[in-house]
Amino acid sequence: MIEPLELSFSVACSAEHAFRTWTTKINSWWPSDHTVSGEPDATVVLEGRVGGRLFERTCGGKEHGWGEVLTWEPYTRFSYLWHLMRDRADATDVEITFTPVAPNVTRVDIVHTAWERLGDEGQTWRDRNSGGWSTLLQHFVREAQR
Repeated sequence: MIEPLELSFSVACSAEHAFRTWTTKINSWWPSDHTVSGEPDATVVLEGRVGGRLFERTCGGKEHGWGEVLTWEPYTRFSYLWHLMRDRADATDVEITFTPVAPNVTRVDIVHTAWERLGDEGQTWRDRNSGGWSTLLQHFVREAQR
């Protein structure tokens, strides 16, 4: 078994605001260097429902699928299959929870698992995603705390 990636951090806002920022405002904070196309004007979309898609749309209208929402519990948690640049059968699992810990302070926990689905490449993809998460999250925190 390949160890899950587990990340936890606090953000200075309500759980509802943090959840909405991550989901409905994802395009406002997701950086273009974390997209398939790398286009600065690409749009990132997370469809807020079970079965909803997570994808990127380029200015030319081309869509790159990233994942599929598995769990949708507004303001507390959601999860999705993550198959950025991979076949859906190779998807890993991501669960994100939002827990109020004080007035206007929320703990965000991310658990990213199922690296075994990637076979021999699992550990390499886990390590690569670890770096990706570490550079991505600062953008979310900045937007959520505006």
